[in-house]
Amino acid sequence: MIRDELADLIYRATRKAQKKGSLPKTEIPEVLIERPRRPEHGDYATSLPLKMIADINRELTAAEKPKLTPIQVGKSIVHRAEEVPFVGRMDVAPPGFINITLDAAWLAQRVDVILEEDQKYGAVDLGQGQRVQVEFGSANPTGPMHVGFGRNLVLGDTIANLLDAAGYDVQREYLVNDAGAQMVRFGQSLYVRYCELLDREPPEDSGLQAGEIPEGGYQGEYVAEWAQKIIDRDGDRYLDLPYKEAVERMREVGLEIAMEQVREDCARMNIHYDNWFSERSLYEGGTFDHIMSVLRQGDHLFMADGAVWFHAKGLGGNKDEVIIRSSGQPGYFVSDIAYHYEKFVERDFDWVIDVWGADHQGHVPRMQAMMRALDLDPERLTLYVYQMVTLLESGEQVKLSKRAGTQVDLREVLDDIGPDALRFFLVARAADSQMDLDLDLAREQSDENPVYYVQYGHARIASILRYAREQGHTDEGADVSLLTHPSELRLIRKMLELPEVVALAAENLAPHHLPHYAQELASTFHSFYRDCRVVSSEPDDVEITKARLRLVKATKLVLARTLMLMGITAPERM
Repeated sequence: MIRDELADLIYRATRKAQKKGSLPKTEIPEVLIERPRRPEHGDYATSLPLKMIADINRELTAAEKPKLTPIQVGKSIVHRAEEVPFVGRMDVAPPGFINITLDAAWLAQRVDVILEEDQKYGAVDLGQGQRVQVEFGSANPTGPMHVGFGRNLVLGDTIANLLDAAGYDVQREYLVNDAGAQMVRFGQSLYVRYCELLDREPPEDSGLQAGEIPEGGYQGEYVAEWAQKIIDRDGDRYLDLPYKEAVERMREVGLEIAMEQVREDCARMNIHYDNWFSERSLYEGGTFDHIMSVLRQGDHLFMADGAVWFHAKGLGGNKDEVIIRSSGQPGYFVSDIAYHYEKFVERDFDWVIDVWGADHQGHVPRMQAMMRALDLDPERLTLYVYQMVTLLESGEQVKLSKRAGTQVDLREVLDDIGPDALRFFLVARAADSQMDLDLDLAREQSDENPVYYVQYGHARIASILRYAREQGHTDEGADVSLLTHPSELRLIRKMLELPEVVALAAENLAPHHLPHYAQELASTFHSFYRDCRVVSSEPDDVEITKARLRLVKATKLVLARTLMLMGITAPERM
């Protein structure tokens, strides 16, 4: 990244100024290169002189020498900076900033570099091949996914895309919660509706009345719909089974239906997992038994009230946690422990990111305690917590499905506004901010709709390139040094920001930077197109037409790369 090269340039210049005696030999802090808010201040700036001035003057006072101002420190650094092709000018501005303007000829050459890098453009090597797992989605497979859960899917997948572009070896995983009491109640609920649809009473040993959903069971309209699916597929064969066996079969068939829907919805949203992990395998494969042994040996368990507890408070947690209930059934937390042991110890991931909803915020201390109990560095586990989603329509909050009168399913919103708009809007705000999804805006086909605006920018570029081909124009042999117009250079500058945006978003797990950058890039292109005619029929304009076509091709590539990182399509026509 040019930002890092500039930081290294300034550091070397500062060290040289110290060696030559124009600055005292103090410690040089990290050189932070930032983008000025005002374009007249250049492309980049650093406040290094201001950060160093106190230490410098302390040394000068001790040596009985005159103090320096930050401006003087900045000028000493700039004076020692070596000439490099990418820097056009360095200035020192009050109260002590070094402003850097990129060289215009060097900028123009970046168009060729971007096109040469092609689908690798924007990639940075922060991760250096570290193995990271992003576990996201993972809704209980007991019903359709709620629209709010779509934010989990979109954030997790976009983070995975970013980390992949940032040089990590990324695995995307979905935990299938196919164990525990919830799945039993799910099977019971399906069985009740199954019997009801076949006009049969539940057996006496079930303890249930006709149409009576067990306590803690699932009441949604979808339960009857799924029960009908089972009848359509398997008929009444489960009526002849003993109650417990019938419930077990209902659970398995219901799980198949739920996961089929999850896979279909994810595919529509351009989300593809590397691994679907069964929670049940933790118990069937021996990981649970091994974890219990590890925790006992570490003296992290105790008995109370007939249950087995994990002593989380002794490891920094805010409260102790039940891991084996008094009924003898494993609690939810022991699955978390076994699952993360499997991730870190058996599969040896360097870093694990769990994407959780805001209702799991309180679980963070116990997860850190779990890591310590397993003798693992808590820093290797990131719990990425996001806030919920509010649907808006006509300025009012939408709480219920128009079709079923219950929760608004993810599938229903996908049918309404489509996967591209859904993904763009759900990633457009920082994860710790409440998300308002305005359905009216998401449907709108105008510049007011940000995803439409960005995709239209890509389609417009594709249209320009098609028109150029029809008129017999290409960018073959283009001389990009002809790109000197301020709007052309502004567009190139904006394209050069993509690697920095990827690095920023990956380092901070902040994918909301992507849609903001995409809008800025589209806006900068539209301004260029307003100011600079791309395809000209004038004989004297042949060379500038080639150069601008090359610039437009590079813009199309960068815009498509940005959309791809968000999992959004880049349409050729709209």
